[in-house]
Amino acid sequence: MFDYSPFNRSSVGFDRLFRLLDEAANVETQAWPPYNIERLGENDYRITIAVAGFGSADLAIEAKGNTLTVSGKKADKADVNVEVLHQGIAGRSFERRFQLADYVEVKGADLSNGLLHIALNRVVPEAMKPRQISIGGTEKPKALEAKAA
Repeated sequence: MFDYSPFNRSSVGFDRLFRLLDEAANVETQAWPPYNIERLGENDYRITIAVAGFGSADLAIEAKGNTLTVSGKKADKADVNVEVLHQGIAGRSFERRFQLADYVEVKGADLSNGLLHIALNRVVPEAMKPRQISIGGTEKPKALEAKAA
């Protein structure tokens, strides 16, 4: 565990970030299903999850707050006339959680060739974008004029 107290002394409003870093360090790594997180542009991202054997009816995607949850549960469709000699394609249920940064929105999802693609976009509000602050007044404050006289 990392001590963030030096940062807390000189920063304001980053407590949520430090909490997320602590949570990420304590999360057990789940190896299945495999996934990629890709940056497609300045504000565009995509999560690709390998979900071979799952159909769109078997998958659920939920965005709640800053958490994106993807889960899969296959309906039990065992064919009694088929004897499986080797099962290498996993069909077990899963749940994957992704922490999204502020202002990241889920734009949509697409399932093709056993890959689930989730499109994300960061939309920063105008109030949060950098802006120039003008410095007003070329007059001396009255207190300084009185001292000069």
